[in-house]
Parts: sequence; structure tokens; C-alpha cells
Amino acid sequence: MGTISHIDHIAIVVNSINEVRPFYEDALGLKVAAIEELPERGIRTAFIRVGQSMIELIEPINPASQVSTFLDKRGPGLHHIAFKTSNINDAQDQLLSHQAKLVYQQAEKGAHNTLVNFIHPKSSGGVLMEIVE
Repeated sequence: MGTISHIDHIAIVVNSINEVRPFYEDALGLKVAAIEELPERGIRTAFIRVGQSMIELIEPINPASQVSTFLDKRGPGLHHIAFKTSNINDAQDQLLSHQAKLVYQQAEKGAHNTLVNFIHPKSSGGVLMEIVE
């Protein structure tokens, strides 16, 4: 498998990045490193570095996005855990060889020009997981 080196990020769905940003920056003393819109996914993301890993805040910008549906059903909270891989194609092949269900047929563009794919929660003990190259 493409080597998993560390947790790349933990994603948290929020109603509004601007509403929760003071908690992370003022109460926790962390800083938002980047905010990016991904209109093709209907989301805005904010990344906060914590050591080698990051927290990703995800805000829906389109009511038809999957994140909007998640927010409507479950409310704000943990969305997924992402693992950094050195080779996403190898990682996908390894996962498929173990009957894991991937969300996308092929890796897709993620934030910061990364390649990503998601592991369906039915394959990973109930938690949505992401692999990131």
C-alpha cells in the first residue's frame, strides 16, 4: 500500500467557519492557515495546523451538497478522519483487494490540489475515512 505516514486531518462539519473560528484561534490558541472554497463539492474549508496534522473545518456553501445533507441529518460534528499516503493509487488498490468500498472509482481533486478518495463507513467500522496524497 502507499505508506500511511500520519493522520493528515480530522474533518469537522460546522454551520459557519466564521462562528467557530474564534474558539480555535482564541480559546485554543491555534491559527487558521488557509481557507479554500471547493464549489464543485459545495463546501468551504478552513485548515488549522496542529503539529504534523490538521483540523479541517467544513462549511456547506450549497444546500444540495453532501455536507449540507450531513449537517441537516446529524448537526455539526466529526465528519471524517483522513490519512496521508505516499501513493493514492497503491492505497486504493490495497483497499480494494481487501474488499473495502471506496466512494469514488478514481481519486479526485481535494483541497490544496491533493488527490483524495473516501473509504465508506461500512468498510471501516462505521467511520468515514479519507486517503490523501
